[in-house]
Amino acid sequence: MRNLKVMTAYRGTKYHGFQRQSNALTVQEVLERAVSKVLNEQVGIIGCSRTDTGVHANNFCFNVKTESNIRTIGFCRGVNGELPDDISILSCEDAPLDFHARFDCRGKEYIYKIHCSESKDPFGADLAYHYRRKFNAERAKAAAAHLVGTHDFASFCADCTSVSTTVRTIYSLEIENYGDSVILLVKGDGFLYNMIRIIAGTLLDVSEGRIEPDQIPAILEARDRLKAGRTAMAHGLYLNRVFY
Repeated sequence: MRNLKVMTAYRGTKYHGFQRQSNALTVQEVLERAVSKVLNEQVGIIGCSRTDTGVHANNFCFNVKTESNIRTIGFCRGVNGELPDDISILSCEDAPLDFHARFDCRGKEYIYKIHCSESKDPFGADLAYHYRRKFNAERAKAAAAHLVGTHDFASFCADCTSVSTTVRTIYSLEIENYGDSVILLVKGDGFLYNMIRIIAGTLLDVSEGRIEPDQIPAILEARDRLKAGRTAMAHGLYLNRVFY
C-alpha cells in the first residue's frame, strides 16, 4: 500500500466546490474519476479543504492510497492526460501511510483578487471580483491590522454550527494595490466557513466608509455575523498555499 501526496491547481468556475456532491459536479468527482483510471483501481481522494462553488486553487493538496507501483512522474502525466483544461496535477510524491491532507494541515494562505475599474476585464470575468469604485487601501490596511492575531471570528463566519470553536489565528493580512488590481493575501492556522470572503467584503465596506477601521475590534467582540460587512463574491477567492 502506498499513500500519494498530490498537489493540484484548478479553476473553480464550472464546479460546485471541491467536495463530492450527489447532485452537482465537483472537483473531487472529476479528479477521482481520472485518478482511478490511471491507477486502474477505484479510489477515493482526501482533500485539504472544501472550497465553495466558484472558488479557485493555485495549490491544493490531496492524498490517495493505492496498490499501484506507478512512478510519481507517470502519475502526474497520466492523470493530467485525463483531466479537463481547468484542473492540473502539479506534483506527486510518496508520503507516510498516516499522512492526511486535511488533518495534517498546519496552515493555509488565501488570496482575494479585486479588479477596481468602471470597465470590466473581459479576460478575467470569473477570476477576480469586479469592483466599480476606487479602493481606499489606506483605510483597508488600518482595518486589517485589527484582524491579525488570535481572535474569536464568529462575526466573520456564515455558519458556525459545524465547528467546536470559532477562535482562529491570522498570521498576516497584506493588501497589495497595483493600478486597477487589488490583492488581499491572508495567512492563518485555519479559516471558518466564508471567513475570507466576509473579511474581503468587510474591507470593501471599510473602503467605502460604511465601516470605520477602528470599529473592527467591536465587530470581533460582538460575535455576531450581522455586525461585519458583506460577503464578497466567490470567484475572487483562491486557495494559494497549504502548509504541512
